Amino acid sequence: MFEIGRICVKTAGREAGRFCTVVGREKEKDKQKEFVIVTGPKSITRVKRRKCNIHHLEPTPFKIDIKENATDEEVTSAYEKFEVYKNLNIPKPGEERKVREKPREETERQERKEEQKEERKKEEKEAKHEEKKHEEKEAKPKKTRAKKAKPKKAKE
Repeated sequence: MFEIGRICVKTAGREAGRFCTVVGREKEKDKQKEFVIVTGPKSITRVKRRKCNIHHLEPTPFKIDIKENATDEEVTSAYEKFEVYKNLNIPKPGEERKVREKPREETERQERKEEQKEERKKEEKEAKHEEKKHEEKEAKPKKTRAKKAKPKKAKE
């Protein structure tokens, strides 16, 4: 299943979801853990050459013809020979990576959320302004007419 040249998808770790190629096999003394040596190569799929547990790999139906412990250059040339770039929809080295565009519904949803935020900000601003006006009115002393002082009558 994990023979040399098999293209796999990593399912765990920081490189999860990226394609890699099996270039070597390494067996541990206890038969429970089996490891393989994988490489991206890093220039193509951003997967470093390293030992990887086979339980963290998902094999694909694609297989390239390489020798054991092949270099990254040999793997890259085999990718071109077997049209792996086209089959896996990955960019060739030096090509710009395409950024996945968000679905239209998702962008519309984000735009609506932003509009709602702006409306809430305006409403809060208006409410603060009204509150401030109300406080100013209450804080100002009321203007009343000054009463004329009446002369006091002297008691006899």
